[in-house]
Amino acid sequence: MKWSHVQENWPAFYEAILEKWPDADESDLDEIDGDQRAFVAYVARITESEPSEARDEIRDWIAGELPADVVMDPLHDNHSIRLSAKYVGEGEDELSDDARFGDDDDYPDDGDNDDRR
Repeated sequence: MKWSHVQENWPAFYEAILEKWPDADESDLDEIDGDQRAFVAYVARITESEPSEARDEIRDWIAGELPADVVMDPLHDNHSIRLSAKYVGEGEDELSDDARFGDDDDYPDDGDNDDRR
């Protein structure tokens, strides 16, 4: 993950930040508003470490998983769908319906509740 993901979705990272740095305060995070330099300085202050150590700690933290709020974002979903195109057969649209996954009315009572018959 890149810092731009964090910056664009800053509030979605609050829970993960507070889990990693329990001494962090949500009102301070509001003020930081995704500014990487300010966050490095803040982490250095609350952990009583050097900025270089805080930067390394943040770099390791960023290498982790994305919070669910970010993963569920439609832009992230669409990006993932486009990336899946490499697994879709030639000539098939990665965004088209696929009956094998229950989204085609050729299979009644499959649970897709599509009444366009």
